[in-house]
Amino acid sequence: MHAQTPLEIAIGEERDTAADSDTHETAQLLAEAIRLHRSGRMADAARLCERVRQHAPDNLTALLLSGTIELQSGRHHAADQYFQLAQAAAPHSVDAATARSNTLRAIGKHDQALAVLEDILRHSPDHAIAWNNRGNLLLEMGRNTNAIESYDRAISLHPNYLDALHNRGVARMASGDNFAAEADLTRALELKPDYVPALVNRGTARVQQSPERAHDAITDLRQAVLLERTNPDAWHMLGRSYLALGQHAEALSNWSTGLARHANHAAMRHDRAFLFNALGRYSDAATDFERLIALNLHDAAAWQGRGIALARLNHEKEALESFSQALRFRPDDVVSLYNRAAIFSRLKRYEEAASDLEVLVAADPEFPLARGLLLSARLYLSDWKGLERQREAIDACVRRGSRVIHPFAHLLISDCSAAQLACARRHTSGAYPTARVPLYRGEQYSHEKIRVAYFSGDFYQHAVPSLIAGVLENHDSSRFEILGISYGGNDKSPMRARLEKACARFFDVRERDDASIATLLRNLEVDMIIDLKGHTGPERPGILAHRPCPVQVNYLGYPGTMGADYMDYLIADRIVIPPEQRQFYSEQIVYLPDTYQANDSARPIAPDGITRGDAGLPEAAFVFCCFNGSQKILPPVFDSWMRILSHSENSVLWLLEDNQGTAVNLRREAQARGIAAERLIFARHERPDRHLARLKLADLVVDTLPYGAHTTASDALWAGVPVLTCIGSSFAGRVAASLLTAAGLPELIMQSVVEYEATAQNFAATPGLLLKIREKLARNRESCALFDTVRMTRNLEAAYVKMWQRHQRGESPTGFALP
Repeated sequence: MHAQTPLEIAIGEERDTAADSDTHETAQLLAEAIRLHRSGRMADAARLCERVRQHAPDNLTALLLSGTIELQSGRHHAADQYFQLAQAAAPHSVDAATARSNTLRAIGKHDQALAVLEDILRHSPDHAIAWNNRGNLLLEMGRNTNAIESYDRAISLHPNYLDALHNRGVARMASGDNFAAEADLTRALELKPDYVPALVNRGTARVQQSPERAHDAITDLRQAVLLERTNPDAWHMLGRSYLALGQHAEALSNWSTGLARHANHAAMRHDRAFLFNALGRYSDAATDFERLIALNLHDAAAWQGRGIALARLNHEKEALESFSQALRFRPDDVVSLYNRAAIFSRLKRYEEAASDLEVLVAADPEFPLARGLLLSARLYLSDWKGLERQREAIDACVRRGSRVIHPFAHLLISDCSAAQLACARRHTSGAYPTARVPLYRGEQYSHEKIRVAYFSGDFYQHAVPSLIAGVLENHDSSRFEILGISYGGNDKSPMRARLEKACARFFDVRERDDASIATLLRNLEVDMIIDLKGHTGPERPGILAHRPCPVQVNYLGYPGTMGADYMDYLIADRIVIPPEQRQFYSEQIVYLPDTYQANDSARPIAPDGITRGDAGLPEAAFVFCCFNGSQKILPPVFDSWMRILSHSENSVLWLLEDNQGTAVNLRREAQARGIAAERLIFARHERPDRHLARLKLADLVVDTLPYGAHTTASDALWAGVPVLTCIGSSFAGRVAASLLTAAGLPELIMQSVVEYEATAQNFAATPGLLLKIREKLARNRESCALFDTVRMTRNLEAAYVKMWQRHQRGESPTGFALP
């Protein structure tokens, strides 16, 4: 969207004031200089002008032509000196004034340029070119209304003034009046149908009126590129018009064509880069953003876009640098501030995350997810200042339908299944909406085996693989073809190698975009995809939003509903989702007969030999233990623990040290409740087999609410340590109850906090009672449903078959329970 700003002077057509110097020889030299200039021989033309000025220093034509050559060569200050001499020689010359104004404008002296034009217009008010040039200058200064007034004067003097009509249309576009702009540009095109700038700008005005006018815009812009295939603005706006119609492939194609000719067209590359990000083509986006940064190191938007792309590719450190650079060049960039905080959180740098988010929430309290992420960062630090007030505010926002907190973080503070569904639906519709056109459209595959893809970003040494690895290994390969789809990192651990070996085919797709991964799944003819991640970060539901598979299942990784229409089933059991709560899940519920949670009966435990002394535990104390993440420890649970410790002499609480802030803050909170800080003992992260071995040092694991122990509860039970839980109201708070039931220990499931505290105190006071529980767990460990990996695998397979049979019969997904 540009005004036409030619150097509108008529070199050689004004009569010099120093007429006596205009000899026949001078006239010949000037005529030859003008001819050389028009043929592009600038240096030769300049030499002839110099010869003229040696004999006639005030010759207007020589001065104007010399200045024009300097201006066109980019030597603006030298040009300005010539045009000042021209003005002195001919004070009322419109050409001299116009030329000098253009030069002042080129060197950024807009006010002086405007003063020169306005001075000449006082002497020559009927000069249309000067009015047009004044309009161009005002438009560049952002004074759109005054620019339109100038163009009005030019057009009133010459109604068919092509450039002024075009330029007024551009000024009206800049003022937001695209309908009036279209009228001006149409008049210009009636005068000159092949006027490319007017075609480009009319196309722009049309697409900016409404997406419905994009078809008309495309007609204009196609004509423009046919007339002038090298015009970058035409290719740029053609791509934008296709984008308005949702035709992303056409938009990218036109931008790629334009950039092949004009690689440094920043606006077009910006648009392509941001579309790549929107489409999940993060590697391509990062490449484009890096090109933009090479063109302009201070391009904050490019730094921000690069950060988003790299974050999606799990390149956290590089993403962090990008967001920091964006904030360096644009300190009020709230998007980069939020994203940097999110990366800090992912890297467990919670203090820095909270610091950024406090600034952000103060600047923009309604920024999506910001208050929820701030609350989450503080929970990881066990920083509870103002927690209840923040929870209440977030709950109110969720009820209003605001996108205030990520669904996973919401599970930490809410035990209301209805609110969790509302939160998940709002998040999914905003971040991962259903694709307009599904990739799978009802085709019937003819596989001998059901092709099942397990889909996760955690296929490395992580909690979820520690549960599911045994299932992958025990699938019936005569009936199922198992695929692994990994979009996360590869730590090259034994667990990663084990997962790859367990799958018939394994695909590392972390560098690929959502659409291409979805297309891969469709081309592989995957019958059923099992999402082991859900809304646990870094998540990629956008892949499944394309509906690449006939049957799409939410299982194991996320203890709640995804709130997505494209997820068909959620695998659960009757404890984690009581039948009366099915209404709070967007998926159809499939009930397994024992417990929903898979477990791996081949998990190794390091040989005994770790002592309480090694772990920093007192030898004779009763050890209460909770290795849940610090984000799950809320004040009501901590209050219960402190009451338990106060009534249980010679007892300690053994916790996991996620970060230094957790230990400092929890010890301070303990002291505030009358418990000595040294009674809280913190354990560092340990490799899995040694972690299981040290768990045996605990006497009793105590659970949290509203988000309880999941893998950590299975770890404890596998290590032979009883788990005491108080059953919650929603999925996330009922998992331990499911596991204890499957382990044959329902007596450890409490129905109230009072009962929970009394039972814990009783175990500490009656060692023989707890010993019987441990002996029972030891007897059950090898035979109970919880650790029967083969039995769990057969249950899952039976569920998969039933889901698949319903699909084969053309029936909609419907919940069911296995016998």
